[in-house]
Amino acid sequence: MTMIEALIALALLGLIAAAFVGSLGTAARATLIADEQTTAESLARSQLEHVKTLEYDEGATQYTPEIPSDEDYSFYSATIDAEPLDDHIQKITVTVKHTNKEVVTLEGYKVDR
Repeated sequence: MTMIEALIALALLGLIAAAFVGSLGTAARATLIADEQTTAESLARSQLEHVKTLEYDEGATQYTPEIPSDEDYSFYSATIDAEPLDDHIQKITVTVKHTNKEVVTLEGYKVDR
């Protein structure tokens, strides 16, 4: 193997290594985004279910979220809005933010039974 062949082989190996390292960074970022989305969706669903367990309040326009104090929900916040639709039906909108960036919005309905 000549010196030129060795340099070309080394350059190709360097290009392949750089592409591989770049793809690892992209994969790590995608994993973090998916984790953030999943955690926010779980929190939104739990807040919607929490509101459904509360006594019906016909005049309510908001409900107070109950975010677990566990480490998984650090830096997450939620707002729960209620919009009266018909007699004894409210449209509930839960918006979850992570570090002040809106991640997910979930809607459901609360019925006075």
